[in-house]
Amino acid sequence: MHRTDNRHVTGGSTGASHSTVHSSGSGGGHARTVEAHREAVRQLLADLNGADRTEELPLLEALGRGLAADITAPVDLPPFANSQMDGFAVRSTDLPDGGLELTVVDPIPAGAVASPLAPGTAAPIMTGAMIPPGADAVVPIERAVPDSFPRPGSPATVRLPEMEAGTYVRAAGSDVRSGELALAGGTFLGPGQLGLLAALGITRVTVHRKLTVLLATTGDEVVEPGKPLEPGKIYDANGTLLEAAMRQSGMDVLRTAISTDNPAELTALLRKHLPGVDLIVTTGGVSKGAYEVVRQATTEQDVEFLHVAMQPGGPQGIGKFDGVPFVGFPGNPVSCLVSFEMFLRPVLSALLGAPARRQAVRARLADALDSPARKHQVRRGTLLPDGTVRLEGGAGSHLVHALAGSNALIHVPVGTSALAAGAEVEVWTL
Repeated sequence: MHRTDNRHVTGGSTGASHSTVHSSGSGGGHARTVEAHREAVRQLLADLNGADRTEELPLLEALGRGLAADITAPVDLPPFANSQMDGFAVRSTDLPDGGLELTVVDPIPAGAVASPLAPGTAAPIMTGAMIPPGADAVVPIERAVPDSFPRPGSPATVRLPEMEAGTYVRAAGSDVRSGELALAGGTFLGPGQLGLLAALGITRVTVHRKLTVLLATTGDEVVEPGKPLEPGKIYDANGTLLEAAMRQSGMDVLRTAISTDNPAELTALLRKHLPGVDLIVTTGGVSKGAYEVVRQATTEQDVEFLHVAMQPGGPQGIGKFDGVPFVGFPGNPVSCLVSFEMFLRPVLSALLGAPARRQAVRARLADALDSPARKHQVRRGTLLPDGTVRLEGGAGSHLVHALAGSNALIHVPVGTSALAAGAEVEVWTL
């Protein structure tokens, strides 16, 4: 449910474990830390990385997945010593201080098997071509006199400078040796990782299966975009926001219709779509108001509601609904996206290798800011080329326009009540 900020920041339970059934979140205890709640989410989802939840795929179909187990290199990479430059393959002992004129022999194109190099000779060699037996260095063509290759088959000599052994030679196994760890289990498979596997001759890879997430938006006041907007109603941003974030993170999303504030309707809606689902995510209805439908619909479930010391996104729900892992995010749009980025995304990255972790950088604030000292504040901002980060909008959790204009999340840790312009902060790039 899209509630105002003051509905989100009241109350809170310490909630050391999500096993407590329907905790009220009251009692005056301290809010749970961000780190403790992230760990609770990790424990809730720990079984999702079991060996029975993997599949073997062709390389390109594995793009964006997490590697399920370590992969050792089956061959050396490169598999043979080869030239780093277009030039002349030589024996370094043939080139004393000051260089020497050598006889040019047959060229070595890429892909050819090189014949042994006789003393006193130099072989024209192309980038990536095999270093001939006996050669141990390559002289770049631009350092030769003349600085061009002779016509193949015509007698020729070339004057070359002194060159140390190993210069411009890519040694066999200099990238990775056969039997060494190529990629560790849990690695996110992007183009670079798939390219490495292809270079090693690997055509299929075992990855963690995609998660299927059941996503439910709640609230009497919420209507689907495109429908008439009556007085007192708002369009649903949360469903699109979270579904897009989840799909971009490699999940399959099953999105329900918007649920009203009728608990029986929400319960029936979730159970209708539950078969085959790995995780349930709801938005709204987790705070302490009179019409918190998610709380009411889970009174008989192993679900806890508590307050995390975070702004936005303080109210959270966690547990199991009919045995399926469940997380309940707040209803304000920025709150639910920040909750996804702070809890669900990093946990899945650590457990399954996907989605990729957010890059964390240090940046200097372009603007001063205030923050509640007892909460971890997450502000939206734009990371600029000069290494500064500009705040976008205020701290309010309803500011979707400011979110859309941001490319980073700015972290203000607990214990900080104000930061001046120029202060250094941690920033996650979006």
